[in-house]
Amino acid sequence: MTTFGGSCLCGEVAFEVEGPLDRFLNCHCSRCRKATGTAHSCEVIVKASALRWLRGEAAVARFDLPGARSFATAFCKRCGSPMPHLTRSGREAIIHAGAFDQPLGVSPDRHVHWASRAQWYVHGDELPVEE
Repeated sequence: MTTFGGSCLCGEVAFEVEGPLDRFLNCHCSRCRKATGTAHSCEVIVKASALRWLRGEAAVARFDLPGARSFATAFCKRCGSPMPHLTRSGREAIIHAGAFDQPLGVSPDRHVHWASRAQWYVHGDELPVEE
């Protein structure tokens, strides 16, 4: 099995995930846009038992959106980086793909909540690339 390591921007928090990765998706719902400040969140979903904290778990804050059946976010209290969190059922862990420290070797396999996508979002290779 492959292990994928990740951390926050300031390095206070580190974790690892034991593969395989169950799902890798781009979520376009309005809540994910608000939580990330981007067109969509890019999330890896694994079984809860696949996530292990290496350091700084106490530095992770969780926010459960009041009134929402299943929406939550987690972040480093020091630098604000999105961090892994368990679903409310506790069966799965959600990890923002940008939190991983090395390439995952796979790409997102689906877009979810596509009908809710931002009106300004451009999908595909229509934009010029700047390096």
